Amino acid sequence: MSAASDYLELKLLDHTLGNTAYAQPTNYVGLYTGDGGLEANSPSAELSGSGYARQAASFAAASGGSCSTDATITFPAATGNWGTITHVAVLDAATSGNVLFWGAVTSSKTIETGDTFQISSGNLTITLA
Repeated sequence: MSAASDYLELKLLDHTLGNTAYAQPTNYVGLYTGDGGLEANSPSAELSGSGYARQAASFAAASGGSCSTDATITFPAATGNWGTITHVAVLDAATSGNVLFWGAVTSSKTIETGDTFQISSGNLTITLA
């Protein structure tokens, strides 16, 4: 994942150039069935219902232009079909909030009733060029 949202790009510019301070957010990971609106911070394809909820995430210190999750992220078992996960995003709130980073998953995954979804430690990496 290497795309920063328009929202985050503006926050970082303002913070770095001394216009407005930007406080470090708490990070959550959301799952999506498409990329609609993620760049513009108005996502339209986040999963909802059937036991889905964003999960908190923590990241190791950046090195070499990237950083990765430092713990496994486990989503609860689906109580209904979630559809096919094609994208993930790092957001600044458990609900609503703002998209920070987003990207496509390496391999899409269809989640049906009773399935779980897990992102192993180190497998969600954010790289900035």
